[in-house]
Amino acid sequence: MNDQISAGIIGGSGLYAMQGLEDTREVMVETPFGKPSSPIMIGRLAGKKIAFLARHGIGHFINPTEVNYRANIYALKKIGARRIVSISACGSLREDFRPGDIVIPDQIFDHTRERQRTFFSGGLVAHIGVADPFCPDLSQRIYDAVKACGATVHKGGTLITIEGPRFSTKAESNVFRTWGMSIIGMTASPEAFLAREAEMCYTTMAHVTDYDVWHVTAEPVTVDMVIETLNKNTSIAQDSIRNLMATIDEPETCNCTDALSNALITNPAVVPPETRVKLDLLVGKYLK
Repeated sequence: MNDQISAGIIGGSGLYAMQGLEDTREVMVETPFGKPSSPIMIGRLAGKKIAFLARHGIGHFINPTEVNYRANIYALKKIGARRIVSISACGSLREDFRPGDIVIPDQIFDHTRERQRTFFSGGLVAHIGVADPFCPDLSQRIYDAVKACGATVHKGGTLITIEGPRFSTKAESNVFRTWGMSIIGMTASPEAFLAREAEMCYTTMAHVTDYDVWHVTAEPVTVDMVIETLNKNTSIAQDSIRNLMATIDEPETCNCTDALSNALITNPAVVPPETRVKLDLLVGKYLK
């Protein structure tokens, strides 16, 4: 497959397709980690080729824990995407991050427990660096793209990822606030870490749908509340991606594309042949 896809878009709750795509074709990508959540729609937006994947499946039938994150990231890598923009819903843990706002976080706190977090097993070990888990270059670009839409957008903040699919208790929500968390979601972990292992730029456009359950004057979060806000913000998300296409081909200023260069610790001589084959897309250039 070609390597000319400018960006892979992963749509979360409420965003299951990209409007305005031209010259579209649908592909189902096979991966060593199973099937991705949905077929990948490839098309052109503002003259640039992009790929769209629905994280929870078409019709939203895959819960956050059941998402095959490894297959999703691997599939986007396999079709040639170098960058990933995740679009997701989140709850706010700060008074100044209001429902309807958009947040481009710069940190993650992984509070999940039941997910596959790495591509590397079966005789090949990698210790990837994720001190800054979101690509700073792509994050700045998507921030500028959202701002150009006239939306209220915040740059920076810590996104805590919980297991789900349930929402938080008030006790949990208030503890997360004392920890200094800014927003809360269910899917950034391990997605961001897998993207780094795949040497792909990754950022999140997080749409604030509610105040979680900590806010004493706001109603506790419900599914209807989430969907209502996301429906209002759908055009902002799509316009932001269109704006992003104007700068997407400029050279990156990050180090995401060689993140594995100092991460592999296993002696290549002892890596099992089947593991070499399985992970060749990710490490073939390093295991000579």
